[in-house]
Amino acid sequence: MLAVRATEAGGPEVLETVYPPLPKPGPGEILIRHEAIGLNFIDTYHRSGLYPISFPAVLGLEAAGVVEAVGADVSRFQVGDRAAYGTGPLGAYAEAHAVPEGRAVKLPETVATKVAAAAMLKGLTAEFLLRRCYRVKAGEAVLVWAAAGGVGSILCQWAKALGATVIGTVGSEGKAEVARWNGCDHVLLYRDEDVAARVREITGGEGARVVYDGVGKASFDASLASLGRRGMLVSYGNASGPVAPVEPLALSRAGSLFLTRPTLFDYVATTEELDAAAAALFEAIGSGAVRIGVGAEYPLAQAREAHEALQAGETTGSVLLIP
Repeated sequence: MLAVRATEAGGPEVLETVYPPLPKPGPGEILIRHEAIGLNFIDTYHRSGLYPISFPAVLGLEAAGVVEAVGADVSRFQVGDRAAYGTGPLGAYAEAHAVPEGRAVKLPETVATKVAAAAMLKGLTAEFLLRRCYRVKAGEAVLVWAAAGGVGSILCQWAKALGATVIGTVGSEGKAEVARWNGCDHVLLYRDEDVAARVREITGGEGARVVYDGVGKASFDASLASLGRRGMLVSYGNASGPVAPVEPLALSRAGSLFLTRPTLFDYVATTEELDAAAAALFEAIGSGAVRIGVGAEYPLAQAREAHEALQAGETTGSVLLIP
């Protein structure tokens, strides 16, 4: 089968196509024949070595397709079921992957396979950020960085459906249109505007109740300055690089702020948590509250080009690799 692996830590140039044998599912595993594979920023963190893994490695944590074979003692799936996963294990950049049945979910009829591949990791991330890490309430002001990106697009739509006032940041006028389509009440061009000052202006001086920041180093100070008293900064990504160490007194001086650096994997650590999170996501998609926009599709063999486009900020919405 065709697969794409990183030979060592580095830039997109370390990605290469390989042809390993088709895996066989072991006890408790299912073999999913992929119809679509999700591209995510965490893939670039694994490839670069920011999040350490062993090399060489087939990248990817998210895909969807059809169960082609099951191992011993599998009870959640049968051959022919449509299935998806979004938290690994590593190895999704391939035509097929054997995954533990407890890390995969069945797809309802209301969710297309490509939509699932585009939505699992990013949608599950949005679910825990909005509903469990900080529970967004109607009427609250929410600031979402990269409002036209994969996670940002879902965050904005879902927050709007929850009744929040959604403020989104983008890097260009073209992406501003995408952010408005995603439900943003206010769109800020972060390269041209003082984000924190504009958030204060929009909120009548109160500041945002929560900031969802997947950008990292370049946006951190503005995120803190955008928060109101006892607000929460949820720093969930490092698109511009990791954030420098933070002095706790800075949180006190800025209004007794809360800071968290969560990861999805701690919020779907059990099969029960995964099933509940996926059910909430699929309900949001099925109801129309969240629309999954696929910004681009690349053949799996062109994963390098897809990584280059993602890191250059040239993509909007979700990006898929097609086997």
